[in-house]
Amino acid sequence: MDIKAKIDEVVNKVKNDGAFADKFKSEPIKAVEEVIGVDLPDDTVQKIVDGVKAKINIGGVADKLGGLFGKK
Repeated sequence: MDIKAKIDEVVNKVKNDGAFADKFKSEPIKAVEEVIGVDLPDDTVQKIVDGVKAKINIGGVADKLGGLFGKK
């Protein structure tokens, strides 16, 4: 399984599907398993959850910082 691709897939779903975003916030492991369609050990799924959270947080921080410096 390509974990990076699965992280990107989950990030896109979180950004584009409000109901899924809520589920990811409340039950991230179950939400990820829903997207990947496979029941994996929780420690494996947690790596994907952590990757998704990192990408979402990085995007949020970058957006906020961009506002500080203005856009060219």
